[in-house]
Amino acid sequence: MLSRKLLRRSATALAGAALLALAWGALEWADRAFPPPIASSLPVSTEVVDRDGALLRAFATPDGRWRLRADLSEVDPQFVKMLVAYEDKRFWDHDGVDAFALVRAAVQFAESRRIVSGGSTLSMQLARLIEPRESRSLGAKLRQILRAIQIERRLSKREILERYLTLAPYGGNIEGIRAASLAYFGKEPKRLTLSEAALLVALPQLPERRRPDRNLELAHAARDRVLTRMVSAGLIDQPEARRAAAENVSEIRRPLPALAAHAAGTALRNAPTEHRHQLTIKRRVQEGLEEVARAAARKLGPKLSVAMLMADAETGEILGEVGSSDFFDPSRSGWIDMTRIVRSPGSTLKPFIYGLAMEQGLVAQETLIEDRPADFAGYRPRNFDLGYQGDVSIRQALQLSLNVPAVRLLDALGPARLIARFRQVGVKPDLPRNEPPGLAIGLGGVGVTLRDLVQLYTGLANGGEVKALRDGTEAGNAALPAGGTILDDHATWQIADILSGMRPPERASRRGIAYKTGTSYGYRDAWSVGFDGRYVLGVWVGRADAAAVPGLSGYVSAAPILFEGFAKSGLAAVPLKAAPPGTYRPKRDELPVTLTRFSTDGGLVATAPTEPAPQIVFPPQGARVDLGIASGNPMPLALKIQGGRAPFRWLANGKPLATIERRRTASWTPDGAGASTLTVIDAAGRATSVSVFVE
Repeated sequence: MLSRKLLRRSATALAGAALLALAWGALEWADRAFPPPIASSLPVSTEVVDRDGALLRAFATPDGRWRLRADLSEVDPQFVKMLVAYEDKRFWDHDGVDAFALVRAAVQFAESRRIVSGGSTLSMQLARLIEPRESRSLGAKLRQILRAIQIERRLSKREILERYLTLAPYGGNIEGIRAASLAYFGKEPKRLTLSEAALLVALPQLPERRRPDRNLELAHAARDRVLTRMVSAGLIDQPEARRAAAENVSEIRRPLPALAAHAAGTALRNAPTEHRHQLTIKRRVQEGLEEVARAAARKLGPKLSVAMLMADAETGEILGEVGSSDFFDPSRSGWIDMTRIVRSPGSTLKPFIYGLAMEQGLVAQETLIEDRPADFAGYRPRNFDLGYQGDVSIRQALQLSLNVPAVRLLDALGPARLIARFRQVGVKPDLPRNEPPGLAIGLGGVGVTLRDLVQLYTGLANGGEVKALRDGTEAGNAALPAGGTILDDHATWQIADILSGMRPPERASRRGIAYKTGTSYGYRDAWSVGFDGRYVLGVWVGRADAAAVPGLSGYVSAAPILFEGFAKSGLAAVPLKAAPPGTYRPKRDELPVTLTRFSTDGGLVATAPTEPAPQIVFPPQGARVDLGIASGNPMPLALKIQGGRAPFRWLANGKPLATIERRRTASWTPDGAGASTLTVIDAAGRATSVSVFVE
């Protein structure tokens, strides 16, 4: 008898276990057969962020939603605690369903015939967000419960919270904590006030009714209810709640950030499948430049636009770029990125003409040059003011931006040599097709972009080394040209020294900036490009349709914007680079006879030389010579030339040696180890140079 009972009990237990196993297997099968629609990645707004990850611009999702991905580490921890305490206080402990809360909600409903408290967990709410249903039936609730259990099996608690905070509705087309915080408070949700956190906790329950931009009183009341609940939960004390309740709720819905519109658009076009694009831009710099550009355009008048570009001369990284004064202003053709449009640069290329002439030993800062009417095989340049200064120093000629002296130097150098220097550092000026470069390129008779100019000027700020510009929008991480040397460091310092002596515009704050202005033919473009010891800023002013603007000029129209841009960039001023070893600026009475006055015959003879031009045969170009400098008693370096007309003037790093030699040999004892440039000038004014390294 006893054995039969045991058998029956054993059979019952086995049957129960089998049923449980069958039920569990069925649940496992159903879970796999009908998984929750959890996408590996949520459809979110495409973001363009700055070098530090700060949001520059967001693009709405294809269905028109502002939905930014939430990262729990970037959300105020106090807000998270309040959310869990208000919506699902046992969130960290349950497996998707809070049975106690469900029972309590059912009892309260049965007693009062209305919903007193909800039993939905955050996991159930996420289930409703990823699989929305209009019905609020018992069947829909049961489906949410099952989906919540499935979600908990697949996602961690952190992932559940992040998805909820990405999808939660906050009114209108705003979804997620980040979009809501930016729209209602103008900031990321990393640091929220108690009042702001309480409002963001309250909004998702009734997002349309509680929107502060439409129903301010209801928003206030909802926020205060959350604060009261937090006091009851022990998260905050009563005085804190009173202070938070006394704060006003903003009734403004702000637009999401739309900075660097042109760069953001370029990044999106070059990598359309990416949802996050990081640029080299610095948000603070970008905000300052855009503010300056908008204000300047309003002051300049209708249809005029402003473009600005700031770069780090040491790295080539673009820190701020403004393609137009207002991307959304059709009257100024704001959608056109004027940093990339080819225009005439006016006089902004002149510093490179003077620098090349100094590098070749043709002139020094105090060399005199004629500013008088001149005819260059039919080309007759005139100055901007149609007047002439007579004899001026090279320093004065560049600072006054005189046209005739610049063309005289370019004629001696050869326009092709200047263009070759530009090309070797990655800048390819736009020249007339099938025509060699002419003298007019020195006065703006060539096409360049604002990006080209800023890239060239990184060389002047960086000891002659040009850095290729990049902003992070480059397609497929395309390789950029490496840049190169535009001028040797001695000539570069001389040019920076001259440009740093330029008079700032009226009422501009002094910042230690070296700068140059330019105005294109017909008053179509005004330019100003400046630099300190680290940063380069370029400014263009004009009309996008290239129409003439009477009265437009680089000094009057663009230079004030340059100085204001530096001031509003938020970047600390960096002193201009010190002179390289062996470089100095001789006074006029210290100049050798061949550098006293510039002329095509050196100012010494009236007939063209018949002998070959001088050529340095020792030391050869690029030589590395051990003179025993480390011993403290260096040997002199022997110098030897062939050709040329005596007497000869030698210069080491731009500094003339003590004597003028009639022989074709000389010697030089360096001040220290390092790279040096040796130049010889003959009586006909012809020069040649070599670069060596002495040690």
